[in-house]
Amino acid sequence: MTTTTSAGVLNWVNVFAKNLEDLPRFYAELFGLSEVEQMRNNVFRGFSTGASGLGFLSPEVYDLLHLEPLRETQGAGFLLNFETGSHDEVHLLIDSAVAAGATLVKEPYETSYGWYQAVLTDPEGNVFRINHIFGSVT
Repeated sequence: MTTTTSAGVLNWVNVFAKNLEDLPRFYAELFGLSEVEQMRNNVFRGFSTGASGLGFLSPEVYDLLHLEPLRETQGAGFLLNFETGSHDEVHLLIDSAVAAGATLVKEPYETSYGWYQAVLTDPEGNVFRINHIFGSVT
């Protein structure tokens, strides 16, 4: 069944953050994100990525959304991808990320689908990649 709506447009990705000040600051400073200050409250911080939004939720939101059983979930529940303009930028951002508390999990490599990417974890252990798409697959 196919419908014609705009429901397939991803507008926000939200990350549960143990520390609602430090984790958003890590991503904002690393990738130059601007906070959408009118959305700020005691359980949320939101940032514009240009194409979508990246939000951070405090642990209290598990209760607000009736997600209490998922609070202690183990393993990576998501993987954020951030695009850069070149292979060199991938390396520069890796160095900045590690200096800010991230851990490099996998050194940069070229994928079979035309991406140059590195895998890292942020200071809270969430997985993210820094990419440069140089092939024809976007």
